[in-house]
Amino acid sequence: MSGISQPPLHSNHREREILEELRLAGGASRIQFLAERLGVSEETIRRNIRSLETNGLVTKVHGGVHLKDSMNEPPLHLRMNENAEAKRMIAAAVAAMIEDGDALFLDVGSTTAFIAVALQKHQNLFVVTNAIAVAHALATRNGNRVFFAGGELRGHDGGTFGMEAANFLRRFNVRHAILSVGAINAASGFMLHDLEEAEYSREAASRAENRIVVADSAKFGRSAPIVLSEPATYDVLVTDDTPPADIRAMLERNEIELVIANRQRGERR
Repeated sequence: MSGISQPPLHSNHREREILEELRLAGGASRIQFLAERLGVSEETIRRNIRSLETNGLVTKVHGGVHLKDSMNEPPLHLRMNENAEAKRMIAAAVAAMIEDGDALFLDVGSTTAFIAVALQKHQNLFVVTNAIAVAHALATRNGNRVFFAGGELRGHDGGTFGMEAANFLRRFNVRHAILSVGAINAASGFMLHDLEEAEYSREAASRAENRIVVADSAKFGRSAPIVLSEPATYDVLVTDDTPPADIRAMLERNEIELVIANRQRGERR
């Protein structure tokens, strides 16, 4: 596990306090919370965050901030605001692939939460999920049947994991597994930040005819600690922009179809 970058020597005391609060909060926080914790105005926090972002130590999202390259992803409510327009385009492209009556798996993730909303006009879907946001968006609507994996809901993303959830998943076979990832690079393929998420996604992929990976272009070239599976396991990548040449070559080698959402077309590699 790589360490978190240290602030440069010229950074001020307030910036160091903000970094420490972010570490204590698990890598991410809302600006309002930081202001309350440190007893300063939100504008003071924003000003220091701009400096920290310039130095490559944090990434600002709408209403919040997270440590850059932290091994923990920000909470779901912060990720929903990050690259939201790209995720909406991806969601629309994925929804166009799904037919009424399809059986599908949707995992925990901000992009899959957008996809669930984009599917709300579909009818008679058979949905298996471990994400409370997905279940809430699609249950009791248009004749859908929604099956929710049991277990304790995680506080930061509303997902269920563990043995009980995995055993539940093994009862199903679906047409599409729609899986979000935290990073994509040419060397390792698709990656996640959480071991339980990776194990659950692998199980879902093994029980689907068509395995669709969804990720916005900000994930290109990033790294995360858990490799999901061999890239050839997956059939389609839906994203919002053209990947770099090395990632395109990785997709070609593994015969993964590329769908660029803002063009609404796929390129078979």
